[in-house]
Amino acid sequence: MSYPEPVYLGENGEVTASFRPVTHEPELRTKSGVETHYLATGKSTNGHFGLYRWDTGPEPTGPKPHFHRAITESFFVISGTMRLYDGSKWIDGRAGDFLFVPEGGIHAFRNESGEPASMLILFTPGAPREGYFEGLAQIGLSGRKPSEEEMLDFYLRHDTFWT
Repeated sequence: MSYPEPVYLGENGEVTASFRPVTHEPELRTKSGVETHYLATGKSTNGHFGLYRWDTGPEPTGPKPHFHRAITESFFVISGTMRLYDGSKWIDGRAGDFLFVPEGGIHAFRNESGEPASMLILFTPGAPREGYFEGLAQIGLSGRKPSEEEMLDFYLRHDTFWT
């Protein structure tokens, strides 16, 4: 393993960093009480990665087992207990626990603890996952019941395959 080819070829560096205070409001709030913070999107990282903070209330929430063909997904539990599925078993992830899922790896996550929980979700490369999160939130808030075909198309557009 070696470093990739340089992208920045300047001599002195540039002032290009971005700072996001912890007090920043979440970009998305769902009907189930999940708050999603878009810390770094694929667009803001030139497609390198997407990093999101996923905060849940005490109600059970999270997707069933699935996989992605084009992206990896990593989970880092910040607080509370998050149930993580590694493709073979459910694990009670606690603050500081980490799960990496390569392309094709079956995984899932749920907050079933009855207490709030928070974790970081990292996608590489930086696919536009905001569209996935926002699309699901919009469906939930509208009360609309899309057809099975519509949902299949939505999941395919967002590289999500259910097991």
